[in-house]
Amino acid sequence: MSDNKPEQPASPEEIGKKLEEFFRSQFGGNVLFSSFRAPGSDETPQVQPPESPPVDDMVDEDAWLDFRYKPADIKAHLDRYVIRQDEAKKVLATAVCDHYNHAKILRELRKKDPKAAEEVEFAKQNILIVGPTGVGKTYLVKHIADLIGVPFVKADATKFSETGYVGADVDDLVRDLVAKANGNIELAEHGIIYLDEVDKLASSGERLGRDVSGRGVQTTLLKLMEETEVPMYSPNDMRSQIQMMFEMRKGGEPRKQVINTRNILFVVSGAFSGLDKIIERRASKGNIGFNAQPREDVKGSALHRARTQDFIDFGFEAEFVGRLPVRVVCESLDANDLFDIMKRSAGSLIRQFEREFLAYGINVSFDDSALRMKADEAAQENTGARGLMTVWEKTLREFKFELPSLGLQELVIDEAVVKDPIGSLAACKERAQSVQASVVAREVEDFAHHFTHDYGMHISFLNEAILALKERSTREGVPVMELCRRLFKDYPFGLQLIAGNTGEKSFALPLRAVQEPDKYLSDLVVASYRRSHGDAPPSQPSV
Repeated sequence: MSDNKPEQPASPEEIGKKLEEFFRSQFGGNVLFSSFRAPGSDETPQVQPPESPPVDDMVDEDAWLDFRYKPADIKAHLDRYVIRQDEAKKVLATAVCDHYNHAKILRELRKKDPKAAEEVEFAKQNILIVGPTGVGKTYLVKHIADLIGVPFVKADATKFSETGYVGADVDDLVRDLVAKANGNIELAEHGIIYLDEVDKLASSGERLGRDVSGRGVQTTLLKLMEETEVPMYSPNDMRSQIQMMFEMRKGGEPRKQVINTRNILFVVSGAFSGLDKIIERRASKGNIGFNAQPREDVKGSALHRARTQDFIDFGFEAEFVGRLPVRVVCESLDANDLFDIMKRSAGSLIRQFEREFLAYGINVSFDDSALRMKADEAAQENTGARGLMTVWEKTLREFKFELPSLGLQELVIDEAVVKDPIGSLAACKERAQSVQASVVAREVEDFAHHFTHDYGMHISFLNEAILALKERSTREGVPVMELCRRLFKDYPFGLQLIAGNTGEKSFALPLRAVQEPDKYLSDLVVASYRRSHGDAPPSQPSV
């Protein structure tokens, strides 16, 4: 007979463990089979659903229903956060007001007469923003969404591919709106989707094979930007299918399974590098011969003259450009604009720096001379407001590292700091040492005062002893007062012995008293005994 024992069937617990390990490897631990029961048991396996996407930016679910803003109100709100871009603010504010007023009217009409509501024509005012990096394109749209109280989703166009191919699915943008709306589908259906770097979707026409991340994404976006219904759960995503299964197991009234994009406002943006050359060629075309018209001056304003055909020549589908009827150009920022951003914007980077230093108890202030210098420096980066972080980080990195440990409570960032940050930091360290020394000196003086009051013995510390106490306190991480109590705990009794031998009640403690407190006290007691018996001259032990 074979010695091999028949393989035992796996227990429910083992099956559950293996399934749990499988789902953890596939979904990052978001699915957990918490218990299994044998057949006939009353309890069924409990399956926890995958975690929903983060919903940190929850919105007031009823705020948009009371939409009463005027374009001027929205522009005034944007003026607090974004410098310049007045034309873009006006266009965006007007388009947003038209969009949400129309959505509000339709909603009210749908309650009274659903059939009449379906017959109302609605041309969506999706928006295309053109402008270089760092001029506030994302900031504009985000603060509009925050003001209105609707969910806002931002994504880069470069991460998407056509549905069914490897890469993110554009339909996920709509599903993310539901997550931001905390599952409120009606609120999500009135949210804002912002797609940045859309110019990267332009097709050169030279690519072989199917362009699933450029032209293919444009085609997929067409339906979303007009009106379509997006499944709540992606058929190509196992995690979504598990989520749907869990929803079905919960019972109760079934949840709506689709999201309609009719009232979702789409805003796309990009730098569109090279579009100005296309416009310039078009403007110059035909200006040859006796009947030629004067050449159109496009310098500095080419993007403002962009037409639909220019975007098509850039590489976009005509249908895609047609879904973006509202077009606006954001201007480049110069040094004066960057100064105003730091000085006046409610979301200024300077406010961020102030909070970061204040977390360590340091009050930092920025002089206008420093702001001017950094604005000029950032303007040379050619990255708009993003250049401010680049230039300031170089100056402040060592201050952020060193100052929290120095104990300084104030820092002024002026022209001198910007010109010579290393020298300024060295000066801060010297000032900190001076401040720390004076603080230590006061604490040591307080200790000596209490010692005299409690024991009737007057003690003082020489300067080298005070410096040694400061260094030892820092090295051991112990407050000076506590360190003194520990080092000199035997001094009340020892000094009283000395006073009994010699009548001396005043002592100036040198460096050695800090370095070897017990040995120094012992030597003092022995010397006092010898002096009282005439064996030694009346002097304290040497340092």
